[in-house]
Amino acid sequence: MSTEIVMLRHNRIDLALHILRAEPVDSRNPSRPLLLLHGLGDRSPESVPAWVAAWPGPIAALDFTGHGASTCPASGGSSPEPLMADVDQALAHLTDDDPDRSITVLGRGLGAYIALQIAGARASQVHGAILVDGPGLAGGPTGPSSQAVFALETNGTTPDPYALVELGRDLRPGDYAVSFVNLANAGAPIANPITVASSFRPKWLDAVVDSPGVVEATLADALASYA
Repeated sequence: MSTEIVMLRHNRIDLALHILRAEPVDSRNPSRPLLLLHGLGDRSPESVPAWVAAWPGPIAALDFTGHGASTCPASGGSSPEPLMADVDQALAHLTDDDPDRSITVLGRGLGAYIALQIAGARASQVHGAILVDGPGLAGGPTGPSSQAVFALETNGTTPDPYALVELGRDLRPGDYAVSFVNLANAGAPIANPITVASSFRPKWLDAVVDSPGVVEATLADALASYA
């Protein structure tokens, strides 16, 4: 089970931040925290996953709005940008006792897209964003398309059915994704602020991979480089 769940108030939403490992593995060699972002329709793990167990520092995981133990809104309107604001709240909490601390972010699926965005929006705080496979990685079209109006039954439980539909088809133009790479390159303290460790490559991710400052690596190598 989680060592601790911290509830962060964000407007009318309560966000669940799971503290999976509160202290570094070796107290004599402190390392920055790792923040895990889950895929679409998923939730944070209850303990440190085996695939990140080698990370030497603290590990936390965030439940996005409408997922896991976070608030499920009463209606639709989900998009990646408010989820990026969710992550901003988590970064603020994790750096509250040390504003100069940097965080490495690892996102799966939808979380990979949000990790890319926060790497650009908070370039000075994010010491590397790792993008890996998971549900919701593809998103929707890369250009404008017709929109359907629909209503879904909700009962306050997660995952939010509106989020599953809307975040599974959100617009992801390649040039928009690359704009976050450019922001990360301009503000990050490291040379390669984004690492792609996914096998599946939707069009927006192809555009990211072709950009300066982005490297391709295995997950293990990405974690080792940012640790």
